[in-house]
Amino acid sequence: MRAPAARHFNIAGPCDPRRHYMLPSAPQLPGVRELIEMDCYFVLYAPQQTGKTTAVDALASDLTAEGDIAALSFSCELAKVFSDDIAATETILLDSLRRAADLSGSPEEMLPPDPWPEEQAGTRFGEALSEWCRRCPRRVVLFLDDIDTLHGTSLISILSKLRHGHDARHSGLAFPASVVLCGLRDLRDYKVASGGDPARFSPADSFDVFADSLRLGDFTAGQIAELYDQHTQETCQEFTKDAVDRVFELPQGQPWLVNALADEITFGMGVCGAITPAQVDEAKERLIRERATHLDALRGRLYEPRVERVIRAIMEGTRFRARTLPSTMTSPTFVI
Repeated sequence: MRAPAARHFNIAGPCDPRRHYMLPSAPQLPGVRELIEMDCYFVLYAPQQTGKTTAVDALASDLTAEGDIAALSFSCELAKVFSDDIAATETILLDSLRRAADLSGSPEEMLPPDPWPEEQAGTRFGEALSEWCRRCPRRVVLFLDDIDTLHGTSLISILSKLRHGHDARHSGLAFPASVVLCGLRDLRDYKVASGGDPARFSPADSFDVFADSLRLGDFTAGQIAELYDQHTQETCQEFTKDAVDRVFELPQGQPWLVNALADEITFGMGVCGAITPAQVDEAKERLIRERATHLDALRGRLYEPRVERVIRAIMEGTRFRARTLPSTMTSPTFVI
């Protein structure tokens, strides 16, 4: 793959340090390393386009490079269409895991077995992880990205196997030392998000071993300044302090919007010279008028009944119960 001519602000997919301006993952992941060091299973969630995949990929690489852990992040998204086909879900997940391992550049002794052991449907995923951990000379840490794209009995089955492996470790079963479920929602909201009846059986019941639920953090004003300074160092184009403050004020540090504003100014608008608050405001208006994909998706969410109740209460000045606020709305939205 050829090297890019220059880095730029990323507005689509995970960040690549060779191509994109990006920040270290650690400040956005407070408490994550500590839970991993305690061999905990836990949940990490964040709304769409907040840099979750970028952060967990970078953390997995860092942990592996430190020498004691074999950490791997892989996406569950390809298996989302097999909601009640457990065998197909297990096959797709294990294929995705192996593909991610092959691309990680890890040495042969740390890679999962090829082929995976043959087991009956419903047990294959757990047995495969156990066989990998039995062979691997390091503690295995697994990040299951997009886990909440799974639904139905397949999701329940996968979570049940992880819980069984977690509980059997004290009896000597080889199994990942730490598992991180990564998605858009807290585990408690999986059933609500998929349209289920909250009074019925919840996926959280199948994973009652999780130690904590952490939300990926947004950028601080200082982190925005650090990100934008990378552009300044490479191009000599400055974001004035007032411009950085205005960027923080508008989306309150939401990572995609922070990048989208900078991309619109430097690329879409082709601004030359120092960047001012007025140009930040112009970029905001342009993004709104263009109905950028992620803003349009947010607009569509406003019509969901649970979200509409919250927005209506805010607009009318009435009171609403805090529990009606969905976890995916905890991220600040654009100030329009």
